[in-house]
Amino acid sequence: MSFTLFADTRLALARDALAGLSVGDALGSQFFVPGRRPADLAAGRLPPSPWAWTDDTEMACSVVAALAETGRIDRDALALAFAERCEPYRGYGPGAVGILRLIRTGTPWPVAAASAFAGQGSCGNGAAMRVGPLGAYFADSSSRAAAQARASAEVTHAHPEGVAGAVAVAVAASLAARGRLDGHRPEPARLLAGVAAALDPTSEVRRGVRVAARLFGRHPEVAVAELGNGSRVTALDTVPFTCWVAASHLDDYPTAVRVCVEAGGDVDTTAAIVGAIVAAYTGVGTPAGVPAEWLAAREPLPDWLP
Repeated sequence: MSFTLFADTRLALARDALAGLSVGDALGSQFFVPGRRPADLAAGRLPPSPWAWTDDTEMACSVVAALAETGRIDRDALALAFAERCEPYRGYGPGAVGILRLIRTGTPWPVAAASAFAGQGSCGNGAAMRVGPLGAYFADSSSRAAAQARASAEVTHAHPEGVAGAVAVAVAASLAARGRLDGHRPEPARLLAGVAAALDPTSEVRRGVRVAARLFGRHPEVAVAELGNGSRVTALDTVPFTCWVAASHLDDYPTAVRVCVEAGGDVDTTAAIVGAIVAAYTGVGTPAGVPAEWLAAREPLPDWLP
C-alpha cells in the first residue's frame, strides 16, 4: 500500500512514539532506586509518581522539535540544540557531557564527536535511545528514516556501530508505524529482516539483529544471554535486544516495557527504545498502547517542546 503522509500526520506519529519513549524511560529509571522490584510492576504495583525522565527523553524531544520545525535533521542545528538543552543531572554519561560541552563552547560537532574514546568515537547506545520518534515520522520510507537517523547520530557518535544502532531503531519504528497505517502488524521475523537490510553487512549491530531473529519464542533470559541488556551501554549490547523485545510484543506496550524492566541492565534506555517502537504501532490510550495511568505518572515534557 502506498500513501502520502502530511506533516501533521507525521508529527502525530512521532509524538506517539515520543510518549512511548518517555514513559518507558521514566518508568525504567524508577528501577534504579533501591527497594524497587520488577515483580512489583508485574503485579500491577507502580512506583510512586512523578516519574522523572532522563537524558534519553531530553534528547528525543530535541529530535522531535527539529522535525516539527523543518521536517528534517539539520546536523549543525541539532548538535547545538543538544548542547544548549543538556541538563547533566538527567543522567548523561561523562562522554556525552564532554562532547556537548565542546559543542557548546564552539568546537565543530564533527571534531567533538570524533574526540571520544581516543579518536574512535562513541559506539554507545545514546544515538539509538533518542531516535524512535524520528523513525515513526518517516513511516512512509524506511530508507529516509535510515538516512535521517544517520544524520541525527553523527553529531555525537562518530563510531560506525553507534550510528548503526540509531539506524536500526529508526527503521524498526518506521516499519512499526507503517504497519499501524496499513492496518497490519508486521511479522516479527519480517520486521527484523527489514532492520538488518538497512545496515552495513559488516556491522556488528546487524549481526546481533540477525541473531535476535532466531530467538523468537525463547525466554527473555535466553535473549539477554545472547544479545545483552544494555549493561555495557553500547549499541551492540542494547539494540539487538530491544529490537527483539519490540518485534515480539509490538501489539502490547505494557508487556514490552515490563520485559525490559525484568531483564535488568540499562533499563531506562532499553525501555525507552522499545517504548518508542511499540508506541509507533499501538499509539497512546488504546487498550494495547501506552496506559493513561502511566502517561499521567510521567513527569511533564519540557516547556520548549513545540
